Amino acid sequence: MIGARTRPGRTSRTRTRIPLRKRLLVRLLIASVLIAVCSVAATAWLAVTTTTRALREEQARSLADDMDILARLSGYAATHPDWKGVEATLRDLSARTGRRIALTTAVRTPLADSAPRGTPLPPRAAATVDPLRTDTYSEPGAQLSGTDPRVVGPYRLTAIERTKLDAVARDRQKCLSHYGIDTTVTHTPSGRPVVATTDSTAVSAYALEECGDGRLDTPAPTEEKALTALQGRAGGCLTRAGLDPDTPLLFGTGLPGTSGRTPTPAPTFVKVRGGRDVDGKEAVRAAQTCLETARRDQLDPYVAPVAELFLGVGESGAAPRWVMSPANKAKVVGAAGLVLAVTVAVTAVVATRLVRPLRALTEAAQQPPDRHVRVPVTTRDETGILAEAFNDLAERRERLEAQRKAFVSDVAHELRSPLTNIRGWLEVTRDGLVEPDTELLGALHEEALILQRVIDDLRDLAAADAGTLRLHREPVPVEDLLAQVAAAHRVAADAAGVRLRTMAETETGKDGAVWLDADPVRLRQALGNLVTNAVRHTPPDGTVTLTARGDGEHVVLEVADTGTGISAEDLPHVFERFWRAEKSRSRRTGGSGLGLPIVRQLTDAHGGTARATSTPGEGSVFTLRLPAAKAPGDG
Repeated sequence: MIGARTRPGRTSRTRTRIPLRKRLLVRLLIASVLIAVCSVAATAWLAVTTTTRALREEQARSLADDMDILARLSGYAATHPDWKGVEATLRDLSARTGRRIALTTAVRTPLADSAPRGTPLPPRAAATVDPLRTDTYSEPGAQLSGTDPRVVGPYRLTAIERTKLDAVARDRQKCLSHYGIDTTVTHTPSGRPVVATTDSTAVSAYALEECGDGRLDTPAPTEEKALTALQGRAGGCLTRAGLDPDTPLLFGTGLPGTSGRTPTPAPTFVKVRGGRDVDGKEAVRAAQTCLETARRDQLDPYVAPVAELFLGVGESGAAPRWVMSPANKAKVVGAAGLVLAVTVAVTAVVATRLVRPLRALTEAAQQPPDRHVRVPVTTRDETGILAEAFNDLAERRERLEAQRKAFVSDVAHELRSPLTNIRGWLEVTRDGLVEPDTELLGALHEEALILQRVIDDLRDLAAADAGTLRLHREPVPVEDLLAQVAAAHRVAADAAGVRLRTMAETETGKDGAVWLDADPVRLRQALGNLVTNAVRHTPPDGTVTLTARGDGEHVVLEVADTGTGISAEDLPHVFERFWRAEKSRSRRTGGSGLGLPIVRQLTDAHGGTARATSTPGEGSVFTLRLPAAKAPGDG
């Protein structure tokens, strides 16, 4: 009964109430609090117990990195006469260690820096880079005098000298192998080979006597020249120390770039100084001091100038080195409590914002269907997407309802007009006002055909909508299809003064033809509708062209005309039912408005697509894209 209908708004008073414990807001708050408590407690405990250990490990790594940086830069200084090309080395070290590395002169004039220009330096230098006076190089063979062993200078062997010494080293290695001693040959920075045993096994004196001919321990000409120059530099100092400046040097393994010892004078030489004998050991110490000073002067032109090394974390400052104190632990606990409070507050706000659109969706869904209520979209998260989907659903439902009403009205109008004409002619004929001649019967037959065409179109659309449209697929040659459609509409086109042309591209194959996998009857119906529509909207002397071409696994069919075209605002509606571009056209001149919808339905049934493009005043192009088929016999 009409009086028993539910009034709008009654649903809001009778909606189901959700228990408090099951509400999304409450459950989200409980879950968030539990997660926050557990995570904050675990984080605080881990911070208290592991931060100190992590910082100590970081200090150790930082110290190792600092040593490596200093060693690399000392090696660079030992092998280059200046700092001009050190920027690449600094960038590499900075990228690998994450440290800021800067080099300056003693008066803090910048030489190179891994930080941007203008970044202030740390307050103190971390080390001094001087390859002639270093005590931080930890590689085996570091010289006791403090000189980096990679400083070679004038003691670098020539290629010929290296070749000769390598041959001598191989001979000694071969000789020692006869006595069962495994050895390896390595090279010092100056290029001198060194024969060393592969294990800690002691070498017998007999083997050393047999294999040690002294050639490997004899200075090469380049080294002899450098040693002579060294002794000349040390002459003045030796004279002032009361020693003979011509004291011969023991070569041993004390050349720069070969080992960790400085060349020393023969300890058996004692010189009388000030009328008294000089002790042999004292003479050796004095000679060593003179030779070390002379050698630094000799090597100084071959190494980079002394530089101050500044290290920092990021762009400035040094790595933090501290142990967590009770005060810091209290700070961690306080921060954990603050995080917990903030988490609960934020969770409550987020949960409220989450539930608000859901409540709006629930209230909108409970409204009567004919109201088509929308909900505001206030977020872009999942709830916002759900609100947009709800609004789209309501809009589609409203649009479908309007289309349904318009469809019923259009169908009634399309059927009523021919029936009214038939009824009128039959009534005047029955009353004897008009004689039933051939012209009258032809008019009645034409109205019946119009009525039959509308009914057939509606039946095809209903079958396509219900999915019961039956297709009898078979390979169809495109060229024959276009010829058949053109032949069927040639008379109508000639009567309208419109030229009808066909063009079908060929492809490589047995017969060069393009084939379709389609129902030929339905496809001729679809193309026929397009040609009829094109001829109807093309003025005399215009052209309608049917073309076909292969496109990979598809075939593209086009019906193009040179008619009036379709406006941009009308183009999206051309495939809608009962739509006409010119509302003033009747069903006799403008069709029933079902031809193009049938084209789209038939194309969709074939697994293809239909689209239309148009330029007002130039014409329109309707394109069908359908699956291709292999030619019969191609396998």
